[in-house]
Amino acid sequence: MQLVVFILVYPLLWIISRLPFKVLYLLSDGVYLLLYNLIGYRKKVVRNNLELVFPEKSEEERLRIEKKFYRHLCDMFLEMIKTLGITNEQMKNRYVFTNVEVFQKLENEGKHIMIMMPHYASWEWVFSLNSMVKSKAYAVYQPIQNKYFDKLVRDIRSKYGTTLIKTFETREIIAKATQTNELITVGIISDQSPMLNRARHWANFMGVFVPIHVGAEEICKKNGIIPVYLKVKKVGRGYYQATFKTLAEKPEEVEDYKISEAFIKETEKSIREAPEYYFWTHKRWKHKDKAPKEFQPKD
Repeated sequence: MQLVVFILVYPLLWIISRLPFKVLYLLSDGVYLLLYNLIGYRKKVVRNNLELVFPEKSEEERLRIEKKFYRHLCDMFLEMIKTLGITNEQMKNRYVFTNVEVFQKLENEGKHIMIMMPHYASWEWVFSLNSMVKSKAYAVYQPIQNKYFDKLVRDIRSKYGTTLIKTFETREIIAKATQTNELITVGIISDQSPMLNRARHWANFMGVFVPIHVGAEEICKKNGIIPVYLKVKKVGRGYYQATFKTLAEKPEEVEDYKISEAFIKETEKSIREAPEYYFWTHKRWKHKDKAPKEFQPKD
């Protein structure tokens, strides 16, 4: 059945990937009307999240953010498909790294790099960075249940040479890779909520005390990898600017969990600047008010 579904859907995806951008965004407008007005995809989750983290905003303000978010969500979904057919020149013009010299300087110093990103603006096109750097690139991802679509996603994301690795195999693969003479770059998205029974640290995120992922920090400390935040701004429909910010030059000397907290703070800054580009369909704050006593914030 998985193969049948893939065979039926793939031709449509291929056609979409070859559409001119103007037509692509007209299609996105149609998908928005269907997803938001008719289906109402995860609308309750989005509204609860916005009300939780923006209690100071009026209902009208939150509704404007909500609608803009769904439009962006549709754009991003179609942009991911467009990656199949996008040219190198189009990618170069639409996803601009404003200070790639920061990244290249770390490479020239012989440093391994961890790119830490949230689900914000666009994370699909960051893979184009491979054409500007010399290190071997890895990206951590969650496999899709349908193995044929999983391969398609891996093919899309590895278009520029990135090797995708599954979450559960990350530590082992990265540890082995750093033991070679080849420089590596690891891309990881770290803003989702960890499983409650695996939470090792809690912090304030958007005014709410929640567990946060610390795996990226632990990998950096153990393997001598420099954590770098990638701040992405949407500057126009289908146009993005990405800026690198080093979170720690010597991660092994930083107090435990401070790198993870710094990442969360940078993520919060991005959200507050333009909240419509954050992925509000995630149940990011589902574990609020569940912190064990040892993690409770002190008065």
